[in-house]
Amino acid sequence: MSGVLLSVEDAVVDLPTPRGNLRAVDHVDLAVDAGKTLGIVGESGCGKTMLSRTILQLLPKKAKLSGRVMFDGQDLLKLSPEKLRKLRGRSLAVVFQDPMTSLNPVLTIGTQLIETIQEHLELGLAQARQRSIELLAAVGIPAPEQRLAQYPHQLSGGMRQRVAIAVALSCEPQLLIADEPTTALDVTIQAQILDLLAREQQRRHMAMIIITHDLGVVAGRTDEVAVMYAGRVVERAPTPLLFKQMRMPYTEALLAALPKLDAAPHTPLPAISGRPPDQTRPLKGCSFSPRCRYAAGRCNTEKPSLRAEAPQHFYACFHPIAAGVDA
Repeated sequence: MSGVLLSVEDAVVDLPTPRGNLRAVDHVDLAVDAGKTLGIVGESGCGKTMLSRTILQLLPKKAKLSGRVMFDGQDLLKLSPEKLRKLRGRSLAVVFQDPMTSLNPVLTIGTQLIETIQEHLELGLAQARQRSIELLAAVGIPAPEQRLAQYPHQLSGGMRQRVAIAVALSCEPQLLIADEPTTALDVTIQAQILDLLAREQQRRHMAMIIITHDLGVVAGRTDEVAVMYAGRVVERAPTPLLFKQMRMPYTEALLAALPKLDAAPHTPLPAISGRPPDQTRPLKGCSFSPRCRYAAGRCNTEKPSLRAEAPQHFYACFHPIAAGVDA
């Protein structure tokens, strides 16, 4: 199967807060092809998770949403709650950041896996149990049959995340959203989990969205990267092109903040100066301009639109880096 599986079109999410309306997702357009991987990158609070919840239709009750979210030919914004519930877990699956909060602490691993499988695949108890054992083995959990009787707190963080991945994969989803799936894990386990996701994606031919604050996570693991800032996608490109010819100063700053293996001992890590904008207040000009070393003139008064430099490379900047000319 090929072609666009998921498309987000002009998505806007507003959240009421005591300080006023917060624009959490600001006119976002994205697409994910079947079998491909999209990375969504940005600082905490930039709207990454809220965008994933928009796709999954798991927004707070008071959220105001506009735009379109098309998945496999269906507009998710127009589906009934019952149809959405059947779609989530079956065709759309998610792995959350912290498995201790996404797994039920009072139910055994087996109960949670078997319940999910029976809900969506309508298998008998014996078949669902056998499938659960096979899934736990597939995600690298030793003695899978014994693990069915254990509770989440009896497993390590890495093992819990493997269980969460097994639950997400249990019904052969077309799209898996991995929302900061390795943040709470150490570096070695992080690499193992990312390798596991990549291996299972290839084996199952599913599409995947990886949400992270770390450009290093998406390098070599994604087909395309979308960089978010203050609710907007500010740069989007195929992964090799983004790292070779990034145009948005924010993307450059994120990459510069990564630790370098060849750096001298005690070398300070570069930091992005300033703070993200208050999204409850109207943003005048480019939202990154107060923190941008290239900002000048119109950056402070006009909001740059997402422009195309190449058929697949888009960025929102009046003074793109390494481009040779200003917009």
